[in-house]
Amino acid sequence: MLYLVATPIGNLMDITLRALHMLKEVDVIACEDKRVSSKLLNHYGISKPLLSYHDHNAHQMRPRLLMLLREGKKKRLYHRWGDAAYF
Repeated sequence: MLYLVATPIGNLMDITLRALHMLKEVDVIACEDKRVSSKLLNHYGISKPLLSYHDHNAHQMRPRLLMLLREGKKKRLYHRWGDAAYF
C-alpha cells in the first residue's frame, strides 16, 4: 500500500497525528532529500529505511518502488515542500 501524506515545510511541530502514525507504520519511506527527512524522523524518534526519490532519479527508482508495492510493503512518499508528491 502506498500512503501519500503531507509533512511540515518549516516547523517540525506542524504535522498531524495521522501523519506521524503513518510514518511509524510504514516499512519504507521514499523522500526527495534524505537529509531533510532524517531531521523530521529523528525529531519524533522514528527509524525507517529511506529511499531517495526525486526528479533526477525518478526514472530509476520508480521500478524499485513498484516492486516494493507488489511485495506488499507499506510505503510512504513525501516531498520536502510539504504536500505529497506522486510517482
